[in-house]
Amino acid sequence: MKNLFSSVIALMLLGVPGVISAQAQRSKEFKDKYQLKEAVVLSRHNIRSPLSDSKSVLGRMTPHKWTEWSAGKSELTSRGGVLETMMGQYFRKWLVDAGMFPENYVPTADDINVIANSMQRCIATAQYFSSGFMPVGGIKVNHRYTPSKMDPLFNPQLTKVSPEFVKEAMAQINAMGGKKGIVGINEAIAPDYALMTEVLDVKDSPMAKSGDPKLKALDNYNTEIVLEKWAEPSMKSGSALKELNSASDAFILQYYEEPDSMKAAFGHNLTREDWAKLAHVKDTYQDVLFTAPIVAANVANPLIKYMYDELRSPDRKFTFLVGHDSNLSSVATALGIEEYELPEAIEKKTPIGSKIVIEKFVGPDGEEYADINIVYQSVDQLRDMELLDLNNPPQIYPLSFKGLSKNADGLYKMSDVASRFEQALKAYEAIP
Repeated sequence: MKNLFSSVIALMLLGVPGVISAQAQRSKEFKDKYQLKEAVVLSRHNIRSPLSDSKSVLGRMTPHKWTEWSAGKSELTSRGGVLETMMGQYFRKWLVDAGMFPENYVPTADDINVIANSMQRCIATAQYFSSGFMPVGGIKVNHRYTPSKMDPLFNPQLTKVSPEFVKEAMAQINAMGGKKGIVGINEAIAPDYALMTEVLDVKDSPMAKSGDPKLKALDNYNTEIVLEKWAEPSMKSGSALKELNSASDAFILQYYEEPDSMKAAFGHNLTREDWAKLAHVKDTYQDVLFTAPIVAANVANPLIKYMYDELRSPDRKFTFLVGHDSNLSSVATALGIEEYELPEAIEKKTPIGSKIVIEKFVGPDGEEYADINIVYQSVDQLRDMELLDLNNPPQIYPLSFKGLSKNADGLYKMSDVASRFEQALKAYEAIP
């Protein structure tokens, strides 16, 4: 693949529309017409250990022992570091091929900006990526605080909260579940819950044997949402979505980390579709908390501002921001990205290590154009730790802005994309 992020070519990968195959190339004519000037990348950290340990509700929900992780609670694992280094190497090959940098380039502070949330898993992801991206470049990974503390740039916290805001936010969240609201959201994924409790063997768990009243939470579909100023949107303990989200998160991370898929599933023989069902619980949790439009405009505002500033920086060539799945979800929603489901992934919106990439080009008319894609390693690439290069790239899925038109070469006018950033900023200002 000579010049990567190509939503220009309408090919199919394994019969799935919209994904660029490993052999797809932007044509020579395209590369002669458009010069890549800048890329702004918003990345999720790579594989980490679970946020909960064996003494938590998660640990007591199953009789089985979770994987022995190679890192402390919530920290980047060794596998995550290797996978992110591979992704960095791939981005280097892409940008060298695109003519943005020569091989073994040593950048200036004006060229490259790498900034991570001040959590260990984010800083480490940025460090591993940078080592693969420019191994002799001496890139500094910028982060505001000593690990591990949330940086306001990446913290998906609500900075505007009023009764009017809460009323509108809850109306938008409930709309996701139709007439039954939040209960409807839970009922829609009840089959996923059933599979989760079966794979966990909850009936034989310490929680079940002790008659723990928390077990009743798994049948509670009336999830309570908490929207408070200077805090992330959250769910009160005691509902199926809240409690099984932790199990979903741990299972998916264990599937990426553990080569033996039967062992990862506690002895159950799961299909790839089953794994996607387990991940769907976590995806739904993210959607409920971070993709209601008024909530996304609120929590994504700092990153929208920062990314917009970077896109307008005349000397910047590459910006790499490392945060969380909540950051990618809320930014995509705030910018009006069309709904999508990613193929070759069990996490359908923001897979581990995934990256929203905005490219800025200069066309033959002297005007600026833009493309936007999400780049991620497929499940097989993650589990098999496949080396990435121009002939075996990660998955590259084209995203689309609602209401904006692409030209014949598949690019947006940069002025239209800039207007979308402006709209997102105005949406924040309009929050009561």
